[in-house]
Formats: sequence, structure tokens, C-alpha cells
Amino acid sequence: MATTSTSLGLDSTIATPEKLRSLLDRQRAAFAEEGVATYEVRIDRTDRLIALMVENKDEIANALNEDFGHRSYVASLLADVWFVIDSYKYNKLHLRDWMQPETHEAMFPDAQARVEYQAKGVVGVVSPWNFPWNLAFDPIGYAIAAGNRVMLKPSELTPSTSALMAELTNQYFDETELAAVQGGPEVGAAFTALPFDHLIFTGSAKVGSAIMRAASASLTPVTLELGGKSPALIGRSADLGDAVRRILTAKTFNAGQVCLTPDYVLLPKELEEQFVSAAKTAVASMYPELKNNPDYTSIINETHFSRLKNWLADAESKGAEVIELNPASEDLSDIAARRFAPTLLLKVTDDMTILQEEIFGPLLPVVAYETLDEAIAFINARSRPLALYYFSNDTAEERQVLNRTLSGGVTVNDCMTHAFDHSLPFGGIGASGMGAYHGKQGFLTFSHARAIYRQSKTPQAELLFRPPFGEPVKAFLESEITK
Repeated sequence: MATTSTSLGLDSTIATPEKLRSLLDRQRAAFAEEGVATYEVRIDRTDRLIALMVENKDEIANALNEDFGHRSYVASLLADVWFVIDSYKYNKLHLRDWMQPETHEAMFPDAQARVEYQAKGVVGVVSPWNFPWNLAFDPIGYAIAAGNRVMLKPSELTPSTSALMAELTNQYFDETELAAVQGGPEVGAAFTALPFDHLIFTGSAKVGSAIMRAASASLTPVTLELGGKSPALIGRSADLGDAVRRILTAKTFNAGQVCLTPDYVLLPKELEEQFVSAAKTAVASMYPELKNNPDYTSIINETHFSRLKNWLADAESKGAEVIELNPASEDLSDIAARRFAPTLLLKVTDDMTILQEEIFGPLLPVVAYETLDEAIAFINARSRPLALYYFSNDTAEERQVLNRTLSGGVTVNDCMTHAFDHSLPFGGIGASGMGAYHGKQGFLTFSHARAIYRQSKTPQAELLFRPPFGEPVKAFLESEITK
């Protein structure tokens, strides 16, 4: 384990524009001094990331629980600890291969053409509150595997978790390798204005747009993971009970506070009654009670709890049929506890806020359709989602859905699983983001693909482009410029 400077620690004075820039300069100087980080150095840093997570898993889960009011301990270990550690192990398994230059076909027989993947320098990571460790330390792992230094700005909405991140990064890393800074929106604005060599942000489209504007001043390349309204489309050939169970499993995980959660369901009209019945069964089997269930997570804060209540009231006032999935019929009105029951909304219309904004909670609108064309048109009339979930046993219909829609990723006959496969890229498209990471794509995102060409020694290689252009060049052009 590295013993480090304590200049970061929990010292809030670090989060001034001047000190943020000083930290960036120190990281950039250390990057330049080190040169290309060797395979062994990258493995060592990855091993320290693994040790950080393994040795402090209980502290991580406890901090998350404190920030949420109640956060499922097991869910925290699954999503915020295990997944990240598993990602690091995947990186270690493949890193040597990823680092190898790629040989390409050269213009002349004795010339050489290759691509070397070079670290960009210092990567800035701005992470959200819903899965703080996953969405901060997973991209950090890829940035470090690619040979970069990293500065992290975690969310101010999870202060205990952010403080723990600052403490642990300072304990396991020198600040020139990896550092976490704390603070609110003003610190975030100063952080994203820094001239990083790459910046990755996970959060809302509104903030993502502001970050992209800030990064444009220094032409900093950005990766944006922005979420959106991900549809779950159920075909007529689907196993309805299985589909509903999987949709509700995803929708209730972290109480729906997941960028990848199904935001609405598209369902054949004649299956509405069966869907509701299956949803009641699914929730009761997972959460016989909600109020004191250790597996059911609270809404992050009172503002978000009230927002969900207001959006539910808005939908109901405009004609939505509300079906609360509350197996024990408990009183969940206590805003301090912030337990929000999974809730179906039928007969929804476009003027309702729940069909306009990303919900980020356990409200689930159900949109009935008559034909597949109608369902696809409904998806395509909205911004590109981060994910599409399609349930069916009809391979021809599946091909139609895949060909006629666009989304960041797709899981067929389940929800969110594509994002947990380390071999697949994860990212959005359009309003749901730009760029991707996970697996080799994560390594590539934080690397510069540097083209290197060693010229041929043949006379033709030089004379082809040197004037005066005589008959040989004219003959060459005549022979090559053809259909």
C-alpha cells in the first residue's frame, strides 16, 4: 500500500479553483516524468484499487447506508463493490493484450504501419450519487489501466461516501496518481472547467450539457453517460410472467434509482390485466413488506421523495390509474423514512410528467399498444434511450425491433444485464450520452490511438509525392483513378 501526502485528505480548502489547478499540474508533471506507465505499474495500481475495495467493503456499505437513510447492504456490495472488483480483475486478465501495438497494412512492401495505445494524461471523473462507487471507481479502473492519472469529483448528495472516497484514495495512492476532491456545485463547476486530457461524467442530461460546454473551452474530450427513459417492450410471444418478474426486479433495485432501470413498459393492450397480476406477485415475492425490509432502499433525500409524490399526483390528476404494489398495505407516508412503494400507472398520456422526464424511482408507467409498429413509433418519437429491453420468443420480431430502434445498449429477455458483461461496451447515444467504456472499450476510451508509420526505403515512396511530377506519376494516377 502506498503511503501518501495528506494534502488532500478531508481538507475542504483543496476545492478552490487555484488548488484544483495546482493538483492537476502536479498530476500532469508526474505523468510526464514517469513516461509510459509499464504493465507492472498499471497492475500495481489496479491491485491497490482492489485492496481499497476489499479491505473497506463494510465501511463503503455503511457510508452508503448513512447517505441514503437506508441502503440495502447486499445491494451495495453487489453493485458498488463486487461489480467494480470484478471489473478490475477483468482488466488484469486482458491488460497485456490491450497494450500491444496493432500492426496495419502499409502503403509499400517494406514500410511499417502500426497503432500504439498511449495514455492521454490526466482524466477527470465526475460521478453521481445513485451508485457512487460503481460509477466513480469503475471508470477510474479503466483510466488507470490505460496508464493515466485521475482526479475524482464525487457527488455532494452522498457526503459520507464522498468523504470516505477522499480518505481512502489518500490512504492507498499518492495524490499524483489518484485523488478525490469534495464540494458542491461551485467546486463541480471549477473542476469541470479544468483542462483535463479526458473528462467522464455520469448524471443528468441537463448537467451533462453544461459540462460539455465547460469542457469545450479547453477542447477536452468528454464521455457522457446520461441515462434517459429506457423502454421495456413486451412482445406477444414473450413469457409474460418471466418478463414482469425481470422488469420489476430491475425497477425495484435501489428503489428504481438506476440510470438503466426500465422507465416505462410497452405492453400489448390485451395483456394489461395479466401484467398487473404478475407484477403484484413479483413484488410480493421479493418484498413481502417494504417499511422495514433490509433489502429495499430508501429514496436518496426528501427532495427526490417529494418529486416522486408530485409526479404521481400529476399523473393521477390527469387520468392515470394508479396501482400501488404494497404487499403488506403499510403506511409509507413518513417522509423521513423515504420508503416509496413500487407503483404501476395505467392509462398514461404524454402530458404527464412521468412520460416526459426520467423517473429515477419506483414509478412504472405502462403504455398499451395494438401493433408492433405502434410500439416502435412510440419509442422513436422520444430521445434515444440509454437502454432498450425487449421480451419475446419471436426472432423475426426481435430483428425488427433491433433494426428499427436506436439505444445505447440492448438486453433481450432481461433488464440491465448487458451493462454487467465486462466484455461489452457501455454507453449512450444522442440524449442518453456519448462515448462508451467497460471492457476493452474502457481501455480505448482513455487511450490515444497513435498512428506510427515507418517509411519505405524504395525510391518510389519518396518520388511519388515530389515535384516535378513526370510521366511515371501521371501513369500511376491514370492506372489508379478508376471505377
